Amino acid sequence: MAKTIKEITQLLNEATAYEEWMEDIQKDERSGVQKAWQQWKNRMEKREKVKEEHRHKVSFDASFSPFEGAFVAGVDEAGRGPLAGPVVTAAVILPTDCEALIGINDSKQLSKNMREAFAKTIKEHAISYSIHFQSPEEIDRLNIYEATKQSMKTSIETLDIQPHYVIIDAMTLPIQIPQKSIIKGDAKSLAIAAASILAKQARDQYMEDLHKQYPHYGFDQNAGYGTKQHLEALDQYGPTEHHRKSFEPIKSMFIKQGALPI
Repeated sequence: MAKTIKEITQLLNEATAYEEWMEDIQKDERSGVQKAWQQWKNRMEKREKVKEEHRHKVSFDASFSPFEGAFVAGVDEAGRGPLAGPVVTAAVILPTDCEALIGINDSKQLSKNMREAFAKTIKEHAISYSIHFQSPEEIDRLNIYEATKQSMKTSIETLDIQPHYVIIDAMTLPIQIPQKSIIKGDAKSLAIAAASILAKQARDQYMEDLHKQYPHYGFDQNAGYGTKQHLEALDQYGPTEHHRKSFEPIKSMFIKQGALPI
């Protein structure tokens, strides 16, 4: 007895590789079956594309290895632009190849749920990782660029295992370890992408926790960026200790009050 379209669709939804019984599916002239078959092929093509991107990123990272078995760390940041909260950096050393890490991409390309899931996976499988929070006070004292560099340096130095080579997203650091600055590194490197996810997820969680103390500013939604709601709250309530005094419009608020911004 021929299977129903619903039964065939269910079988295809469960299949993760081509099987012999699919030959009959291809010959089935029912439009519903052919639609389900095309959808399955599209899913497999998309999955293969993700796997191929993963292989390219693994090869990219391996190209910086000074010798076989060397540890290459990826470094990235989150939160350079917001008006409030820390800048967060992360350094990650990944295993040479790990199927659990397939699908890792630049954190900005992932949904919040995907970032959280990948952050957990990265922590479980990484050879070593470190996350550093650079305070608004240090950002104001040093400037955001220098504060980010120092935070990245600290994240590398606090790894349990020191890397033999470091690849950083668009930054050169004051470290003795050989390094390479990679433009748009989070799109090319698996290790940098992993670091971007850890930094972004940790910072988002920090800002969500901060929101509980300061609900007026909408930190759980804007992560400290200068949204309309955030700017209106600043006008009404003024800045908190977690706002960056060297950033506008907060700097002008302090000057208007006759206080030194930093």
